[in-house]
Amino acid sequence: MAKTKSVFVCSNCGVEAAKWVGRCPSCGEWNSFVEEIVRKDSTQKTVYSPSNSKNAAKPLLLSDIAVENEPRINTHCGEFNRVLGGGLVPGSLVLIGGEPGIGKSTLVLQVVLNMQRRRTLYVSGEESAKQLKLRAERLATANDSCYILSETSLEQIFIHIQNLQPELVIIDSIQTIYTETTESSPGSISQIRESSAAILRYAKESSTPVLLIGHITKDGNIAGPKILEHIVDTVLQFEGDQHHMYRILRAAKNRFGSTSELGIFEMQQEGLREVLNPSELLLSPDHEGMSGIAIAAAIEGLRPFLIEVQALVSTAAYGTPQRSATGFDTRRLNMLLAVLEKKAGFKLAQKDVFLNIAGGLRVNDPAIDLSVMAAVLSSNFDLPIEKQVAMAGEVGLAGEIRPVNRIEQRLAEAEKLGFKKIIIPHANSKGLSVKGNIEIVPARKVEEAFRWLFKN
Repeated sequence: MAKTKSVFVCSNCGVEAAKWVGRCPSCGEWNSFVEEIVRKDSTQKTVYSPSNSKNAAKPLLLSDIAVENEPRINTHCGEFNRVLGGGLVPGSLVLIGGEPGIGKSTLVLQVVLNMQRRRTLYVSGEESAKQLKLRAERLATANDSCYILSETSLEQIFIHIQNLQPELVIIDSIQTIYTETTESSPGSISQIRESSAAILRYAKESSTPVLLIGHITKDGNIAGPKILEHIVDTVLQFEGDQHHMYRILRAAKNRFGSTSELGIFEMQQEGLREVLNPSELLLSPDHEGMSGIAIAAAIEGLRPFLIEVQALVSTAAYGTPQRSATGFDTRRLNMLLAVLEKKAGFKLAQKDVFLNIAGGLRVNDPAIDLSVMAAVLSSNFDLPIEKQVAMAGEVGLAGEIRPVNRIEQRLAEAEKLGFKKIIIPHANSKGLSVKGNIEIVPARKVEEAFRWLFKN
């Protein structure tokens, strides 16, 4: 006979407690405990019970394990393959999170429709089959091997999976799926935990890749227990602004590849278009004569591209000057402004500084420090920077320009887009084999770079 009890579960780390506590003793989060109803049944079966469960795993010597390069599944989407590390790994569990309406379902459906002659099952708990059909027609891509299922019961989903034997499964979304083994509403911590564990067991034992779509909270984290991100193999973040047409796909966790890769898409009426050369789209066609604009040679993952850094400096209208940055770390901006005032002698303490990375991108490459400072000074003195000049360099607290990695790729990208000059750290210029027509300007300190930029 089933026994029912109530427990309190931390929504951040998943630890259980007999009573409500204000602060989680495991992860330290405040007000993260929620009440869950748990049913204990000794005769209860698991959600997924494969037919070959008799083949239990056996311990093997490390030297006896054969390592083979398992071929990845091509999704026929270059940007999606890039972020995954080359394609889908058989038996992997991939979680895709993003804000509502950002295009998660459109991205996954577009990837599925492009995978011709591969039997896929798209399970939707949020939309009907007719809604998915209308979206597929808008994407203008036909696929006779794609099956659509509108279902939220995990037991029924596994019945259809065993009958269909798909080569790829999509769950949209994991927060809408529920299992009868847990007495709680869909989207609760226990439901997400049990459902994702059963799906993981199916993916590993059948070597079938599964794509999970997940909601995010107002803080930008995946909704549900933190254990959801721990058990999956890959966590992808689909970012962007609904007011901008660009979408960024990042890997927050990837057991089969790098987490520094970046995929860029452009939202259009016909769906998402891959942006193969983001530099041409992120740069303004003509900013000659405009102050407060500097071009930075940045690298995200293995991809070099040029971005436009925009700055606006004005006299503070109120007592406290404002510091605002979009797409850039505000604390790092404050540090660079302090370096400008202390080491370069520019007084900006009583002025408002606004910084923006054009195109809605968020860049973490420290090599754009020099471009940020140059854009701030350009706006402060209302002196435009020459159009054909790019720059790359990390700025230290002493005002020195520190070397950056993969300088050759940055130079090649700048030259490909027609830039004639580039400012780089002096340490990177040693032993650099220059090929092409781009002029390299080495600089040791920020004063040298600014003197060349504004007095040349």
